[in-house]
Amino acid sequence: MPDQYAMQDPTTQYPAPIRDRQPEITHPGLTAEVVTTPDHGEHTYRGTGRLEGRRAIITGSDSGIGRAVAIAFAREGADVVLSYLDEEEADARETAHWVERAGRKAVGVPGDLRSEEHCAALVETAVRELGGLDILVNNAAFQMVQLGGIADITTEQFDRVMKTNLYALFWLCKNAIAVMKPGSTIVNTSSIQGAAPSPELLDYATTKAGIIDFTKGLAADVAKKGIRVNAVAPGPIWTPLIPATMPKEKFETFGDDVPLGRAGQPAELAPAYVFLASGESSYTTGEVIGVTGGKPLT
Repeated sequence: MPDQYAMQDPTTQYPAPIRDRQPEITHPGLTAEVVTTPDHGEHTYRGTGRLEGRRAIITGSDSGIGRAVAIAFAREGADVVLSYLDEEEADARETAHWVERAGRKAVGVPGDLRSEEHCAALVETAVRELGGLDILVNNAAFQMVQLGGIADITTEQFDRVMKTNLYALFWLCKNAIAVMKPGSTIVNTSSIQGAAPSPELLDYATTKAGIIDFTKGLAADVAKKGIRVNAVAPGPIWTPLIPATMPKEKFETFGDDVPLGRAGQPAELAPAYVFLASGESSYTTGEVIGVTGGKPLT
């Protein structure tokens, strides 16, 4: 199969996922429950040693974008701490398999990022098991589509979205920066929703906009320490989270409205994270890279 460097037509590089036969699944959703299995780069990502010897934490690394980033980082030479929810253990084991197949170390740490103590423990685990921390990827997020907009968003849901998407980001960054050396990097996952919010994802979109501002402000704060902070803003990417958080009438057209005319695959996100984590982006900090299929971020 062509690797990520091959010249391909981006409009036809991946067929549209089979959505009409995809049932809704229970959050958080497992890869095995998705009719069209997302491509995480298992057979397409080719590493070139750009992260040789680095130590990384990737949250939400059991499936979707997180798994693609873990595979790419491992093939670029990094050891990885994999962060995921307890109920995602089966998917996390599969991610660990691909990391280890690349000859790198995978350390699985299940738990809920809404706990400040757990976030601190993740960083401690990286230092203890990997010998340090050079890269933090804040990728885990919670969303739940509410077609009724704000009227249907409960305080419980709003609190969960804020704690998972923003509080955990803050706790992890604070603990990571305390142990990172100059040259280290933080890559946050924002979203097209951070610039173009959908009413049915009001709470989620609010956090994704917050991540953009957090990224820019933190980058300025820690630049003097030699630590860079950037973000990736995905557009519609086909992952288990989509049928697990969207009603069928929404995910049956998922990705159709972007200029490239299709949903993206997790494997198409991984190179952006590798670029921002590596020395290739040494003069880039406080920036947001959109991987949106052509939807503008502004």
